[in-house]
Amino acid sequence: MTAEPPEIRIGDRQRRATDDRLRAALDDGVLTLTEYDERSRQCFAARVQRDLDALVADLPAPNAPEPATPAPASATPVAPARQQQPWFHRLGRVVVPIVVLGAVVFGGTRVTGADDGFAVFGSRVVPVAAGQERVEVASLFGSTEVVVPDGTVVQQSGYLVFGSIRCEDACRVPPGAPSERPVTVDAGGAFGSVQIVTATEAAQGGLRDRDDDD
Repeated sequence: MTAEPPEIRIGDRQRRATDDRLRAALDDGVLTLTEYDERSRQCFAARVQRDLDALVADLPAPNAPEPATPAPASATPVAPARQQQPWFHRLGRVVVPIVVLGAVVFGGTRVTGADDGFAVFGSRVVPVAAGQERVEVASLFGSTEVVVPDGTVVQQSGYLVFGSIRCEDACRVPPGAPSERPVTVDAGGAFGSVQIVTATEAAQGGLRDRDDDD
């Protein structure tokens, strides 16, 4: 029996094309904002074309002509009243481009390694192995926790737009510490948070629980 050839993997160009169809469906009222958010996350996580086809299988064909409706007979043409869109559609026109832009910029260009992490509308824990020299993480409307081994010195770089990066014990060089090469944590994203903690801090609940105790 001949084994079926493996499916060819897709790239960001195919993902963006599918997301364009999803956004058009959102603008036309075919999808709700919640449905679009869920499908958009699945779109940028897709690995083969079959995954993308399933997201648009129930949507109208792109550029489908709308049925012509005869204009009512009237002596004086009356301009059609402008329909007020629901609030969530208007909000979607602002939030969706930010989400897509952030996913492409920080997910497509900054997050490159299998050990790195990208959190969208959720949370993720990224463990750093002993001896690892660099890790890249991104957070878009979510939270990412980077856990480094105890005794590891962290050098933090990057920035979050309308977000926060916290690094306390992991970024503090203790007196008399050996001059070893630090691990670089390059963090980026928007509207999210990144916390860099030691293994001990993570076991104690991270920096959030510490703030609650204080």
